[in-house]
Amino acid sequence: MIRVMFICHGNICRSPMAEFLFREMVRKAGREDEFLIDSAAVSREEIGNPVYPPVRRLLEADGISCENKRARQVTPEDYRRFDFLICMDRSNIRNLKALLGGDPSDKIRLLLSYAGSHDSVSDPWYTRDFEAARRDILRGCRGLLSQFPPSVESLRKELFS
Repeated sequence: MIRVMFICHGNICRSPMAEFLFREMVRKAGREDEFLIDSAAVSREEIGNPVYPPVRRLLEADGISCENKRARQVTPEDYRRFDFLICMDRSNIRNLKALLGGDPSDKIRLLLSYAGSHDSVSDPWYTRDFEAARRDILRGCRGLLSQFPPSVESLRKELFS
């Protein structure tokens, strides 16, 4: 099982968008059994709040529901449980390392690094450009998924279903 957690500041915009878009990519690839996907925040500001309405609308336009998602803060247990903690920007990386006391297992990465970029996913909370964030997130998620070749079982399902 490949365990992936997406992280942003509040867990109401970018990281849940990444969580649900990546989950949909994995579903469409027939690989749901291979991944555990979640998202969380580095801050406590939005804990318990639902996904921000413009993000919810973008996801719904793609036929993706995020209805029961509520913001939560990342924990040391998440660090132990997940293989990849993927941040939207460098500030998230700094704050995550401070929150967790470092990154001894080298699990923390920038999402767009999987797309060959050193850029951050801009924060639509400030830019109001949710579509630009969506495009960046999709680019990063496609690159991330390409890092994990399908398992033999996934290929078998694809060939014989």
